[in-house]
Amino acid sequence: MIRKAVIPAAGFGTRFLPATKSQPKEMLTVVDTPTIQYVVEEAVASGITDILMVIGKSKRAIEEHFDRNFELENELRDKGKKKDLEAMRRISSMANIHFVWQKELLGLGDAVRHARDHVGAEPFAVLLGDTIIESDRPVTLQLMEAYDRSGEPVVALEEVERSKVSRYGVIKGEQVEDGHYRIADFIEKPTVKEAPSNLAIAGRYVFTAEIFDYIDRTPAGKNGEIQLTDAMRLMAAARAMRGLRFNGRRYDIGNKLDFIKTNVLFGLKHHELSAELREFIKGLAKES
Repeated sequence: MIRKAVIPAAGFGTRFLPATKSQPKEMLTVVDTPTIQYVVEEAVASGITDILMVIGKSKRAIEEHFDRNFELENELRDKGKKKDLEAMRRISSMANIHFVWQKELLGLGDAVRHARDHVGAEPFAVLLGDTIIESDRPVTLQLMEAYDRSGEPVVALEEVERSKVSRYGVIKGEQVEDGHYRIADFIEKPTVKEAPSNLAIAGRYVFTAEIFDYIDRTPAGKNGEIQLTDAMRLMAAARAMRGLRFNGRRYDIGNKLDFIKTNVLFGLKHHELSAELREFIKGLAKES
């Protein structure tokens, strides 16, 4: 049974400068909600309420977002804004959230390694703090169920256009049943010719505690960073690993264009904004 989740959220977010000079990229909002809140809500919807966030410099806003703000709550109560008050209290009470600092930004693998003391010998989920996945059933829950069936580490996979595989880490493996793959290797950002598949790693994982030993054995690469994919390659060479092509849609907010697209798509689903936003988009289409 998976009880704990880890959310790495320590990177600088340089692609969003100057917006991220003084605020975390994970706190950039999609419509009216910080990206990282969507990630936490996915973990909670999967039955996980013990969450460790790995944060770094200038990430204090994440801690403050998930803590209570009594002054704000009093203001909302005095103004009779009951609905807003309930929403604010929900944010601080939906999970037990802990924080650990990654003092040097030495890569995603190193960020996950910071969770070693917190998770101990237990299996655990990892959810990247800048990736939103929308699905009928939470993707993390789908991975947890796949882990319960096999007892093997499992990675979320999505099909991407073959022409775009160089943007992702992709797997080499074979399908053992519908949507379930036995992974032989991971290849980080291959060329179209090099790519063994178009199944990309989608920012959600369930690991056993063995992953920490493989991270320890992973040499630093470019910029002295320890890549999680490299540790996973070592792991896949030594023991069975699984991949799950999940049911759902991933929204990558790692670059400005995809971030804007995600805001538009979520805005079109927002009960207060959808009608006016749709008319605005139609008007733009006519003008162009």
